[in-house]
Amino acid sequence: MTAEQRLRAAYALWRDEEATSDQLQAALLIAQQRKFRPKTVIGLDEDRKARHLASLTTLPEALAARMLVVYHLAEQRPMMGAFLDAIGIAHDNGVIRDDAVTPDPTKITAAAAAIAKDYPAHDVSLYLSTLLWQDPVSWGALRGVI
Repeated sequence: MTAEQRLRAAYALWRDEEATSDQLQAALLIAQQRKFRPKTVIGLDEDRKARHLASLTTLPEALAARMLVVYHLAEQRPMMGAFLDAIGIAHDNGVIRDDAVTPDPTKITAAAAAIAKDYPAHDVSLYLSTLLWQDPVSWGALRGVI
């Protein structure tokens, strides 16, 4: 992730109303690594919490995964939708409708190339890497693309 993506992902986490347990985990992690009291971190404004979180060098895997998901949902829906359209997967504004659907591996390379024309390379790379990381079986064809 670029520094800008990390910051935007941190903002997305703090703004997600459904991520309260992840926000608490992030606050405790910031407190631990910055030698703050947890109550102090929780009381910080969104901007300061996001900047502290984005500056951490390591995150627990579950928190990193949640940040990637909320970042993409908050910031990258058009790109996600374009990719899913290109491989023929039904979606609601970039979110796959049927979790059981498996992408056609023969369409993945062309779909990745299609979004690479319209979106910044670092955004495309992060999105495709996130898909592969979340489900290496379904998105295994991305290994040769990223």
